Amino acid sequence: MAKILKTVLLLALPASGKSEVRRYLANLSPEQCRDDFHMGPTVQLDDFPYVHLMRRIDDELAAMGKARVYFHSGDRPFQDARDWATLVHLVNEDYADLVEKKVATPSSATAHLFDRLDAASKLAGAPARLAGLDAATKDALVAKIEPEAKAQLDEKHAAYPDTLEGKTLVVEFARGGPDGSKLPLEAPYGYAHSLEHLSKALLADAHILYVWVTPEESRRKNHARTDPNDPGSILHHGVPIEVMLNDYGCDDMTWLEDHSEKPGTVTVKAHGATFHLPVGRFDNRVDKTSFLRAAKADWNPSDVAAVHGGLKGALDKLASF
Repeated sequence: MAKILKTVLLLALPASGKSEVRRYLANLSPEQCRDDFHMGPTVQLDDFPYVHLMRRIDDELAAMGKARVYFHSGDRPFQDARDWATLVHLVNEDYADLVEKKVATPSSATAHLFDRLDAASKLAGAPARLAGLDAATKDALVAKIEPEAKAQLDEKHAAYPDTLEGKTLVVEFARGGPDGSKLPLEAPYGYAHSLEHLSKALLADAHILYVWVTPEESRRKNHARTDPNDPGSILHHGVPIEVMLNDYGCDDMTWLEDHSEKPGTVTVKAHGATFHLPVGRFDNRVDKTSFLRAAKADWNPSDVAAVHGGLKGALDKLASF
């Protein structure tokens, strides 16, 4: 009987192939996922929908002549880099809600989102910015953002499985630091900082599947995938170039693995404990995954074999721990 991985952290720079990997897995039979990849039916968590909604909040504030609260502008980085941890605490809450099958029924999904964003910000050590908005501004934001906030909340609830038994939780996020940074990256940048903010429950069974690309390849693929008409899409959203250079100009995964207390892992010290998270690398430095954006009928068998073999090697390694 194949070992089933309980929690896989799918980590990589933007446009590295994470979403395409998820799409490939979704097109396999349960038996293939189990026998070749040590994965049960997947349950997905991702911080990108929150990044998108935070930008939407800022854009609507700017349209009203108000100051942005999260980003310097629509195509620039966070004002407060501690918001990388804000995103982690939102994922932590999503996981806890998933386990408990907690269904929120707020009168306003936007107001509920505002409360969650402020609470997560405070856990990250950042200020609760939305609480300071005046009532008229909040009401105007609700009118503009409510459809998207409600859709995101409904999608979250709809994704709750009957049970996590026999399933694999996949948690996707990207982290990095400014181009040319000296390693190790200083908090709040990089994987080291964000992993330390993951909940103890998530860290307990976590394995890292790292999609390995260079920052240069990440920028190239980010430009190639960007569809300005679909900014909220997992597969087609684009990251602004200043963000690519300032937040994703490098990453610290190799440094963390090289300096871990245990070979083949990343050492995370959090919650008064030490976790050694196994790392499996899918080498995508020479692009193996972009073809997966096309219709399945157009996939070339040799391209499929390259993806399948690369993922199998990485996930076999994770299952060996």
